[in-house]
Amino acid sequence: MRIAVEGCAHGELDIIYEAIQEIEKIDERKIDLLICCGDFQATRNLSDLKCMAVPDKYKDMCTFYKYYSGEKKAPILTIFIGGNHEASNHLQELPYGGWVAPNIYYLGYAGVVQVAGVRIAGLSGIYKSQHWMQGHYEKPPYNDSTIRSAYHVRNLEVFRLKQLSGKIDIFLSHDWPAGVTKYGDEDALLKQKPFFKNDIESNALGSPPCMELLELLHPSYWFSAHLHCKFAALVPEKGGARVTRFLALDKCLPKRKFLQVLEVRSQTDSPVQLSYDPEWLAILYLTNHLLSVKNNIHYMPGRYGAGRWMYTPTAKEKQTVYERFDSDMRIPLNFTRTVKPYDSCDTDTHAERPRLLINDQTTEFCQKLGIDDPSALLQLIGSTTKDNSRSGDVSMETSGEYTSESMEISFEEDNILCSTFEEDPPNKCPSDSMPTNLSPKSNDDEYSHSSDYTVNTSKSTLDDGVNDSASMGDSNGQCTQTEPNCKKFKRRNHSIYSNTL
Repeated sequence: MRIAVEGCAHGELDIIYEAIQEIEKIDERKIDLLICCGDFQATRNLSDLKCMAVPDKYKDMCTFYKYYSGEKKAPILTIFIGGNHEASNHLQELPYGGWVAPNIYYLGYAGVVQVAGVRIAGLSGIYKSQHWMQGHYEKPPYNDSTIRSAYHVRNLEVFRLKQLSGKIDIFLSHDWPAGVTKYGDEDALLKQKPFFKNDIESNALGSPPCMELLELLHPSYWFSAHLHCKFAALVPEKGGARVTRFLALDKCLPKRKFLQVLEVRSQTDSPVQLSYDPEWLAILYLTNHLLSVKNNIHYMPGRYGAGRWMYTPTAKEKQTVYERFDSDMRIPLNFTRTVKPYDSCDTDTHAERPRLLINDQTTEFCQKLGIDDPSALLQLIGSTTKDNSRSGDVSMETSGEYTSESMEISFEEDNILCSTFEEDPPNKCPSDSMPTNLSPKSNDDEYSHSSDYTVNTSKSTLDDGVNDSASMGDSNGQCTQTEPNCKKFKRRNHSIYSNTL
């Protein structure tokens, strides 16, 4: 199965799909699946833009709304995780995953699916220690704090992923795993991004929970984005024979290395369609009691606690899931719109106040599996809080909101996009977006074939003759094309992963 991997999409679906179609013309081979590593920006309308943590000047509808409205349909099955620049109110409707548009599937806060026998796992968001042990208490309309904490990784999702057994073919994260740079060409990375130096030396670059997952699960491939550059590494298993091929990709802009094509062994007789992973469903079922929608500290079970602390399901527990789903693991094609899509021809369009919505896909999934919908719990808490407020008894623990004294977060604490835009402003959905030249490079190994493409979104040839060694099987992978001359760089990475505000 041929898979295209995208770094940060930033809403540029038209450009990405056009690039894939151009690759197919050159190779004369079809690409079966597209996976995106976050900052997907599934904004359906102007209200969604208000729920995205970027400065107003960078809030652009781009092209996703066309796929949501039905004006266009994704030409290839697409799977994505969330990053730190998302329409969080939209993704919050689908905490366990679901269709955001026909043929475009979100993995949820964390998720595992199968496509033609290829097992794909993912973790959405970025790591911030102060929210790590809290529940998913945020709800629209967000305030200055919750609009950012909404996309911060929680310990529940990582705990659930740690219960997985068996082979993981592909793992997706927006963050890089902490310390992964030492397994690749750090010198080449620092030539591109010299301001990473102090964070690399202090091991402050990346997500510690992601590295824990990598070292525990050791998937065949691990793909990330977030830091807006391309970087490859080979991470060996300690005391074992497995090796994880790590690749981070850039954002979707001209002259940027944002797309990778690889070939992964799949079940050739199986259709390219999404299926639930039975083990993951069993884990969700077994750990449902650990779900929290409060902003207080929430511990996961441990070895020395009372009761069960390992939730890797038994054969009997997985069989229970099969029975609940009538032995049919195919993910239903049950996309439905929950809001009115943006209409570029409507001059009177205005942004409505964002609100917490219940998505029928999540309701159906939760009822079938027998678990709770976090949004439904938040609605219940909201109604309880209103009743308490009438009697003068309001509990901040259950209100799902911070007091002004309890948390203040500046925009720059984790907004890497804002800082990066200072050196490289985003494209504004250019109309001249069809790539006119694609330069494939390849590297073979016994497991897969991978092709690296630099995509030209202008009319001139880009990156011709560049010696690019950042292919999937190259432990010294690097991006030899340098960034524009450094104008001004903010010390942002340390604050992204810092334990303090």
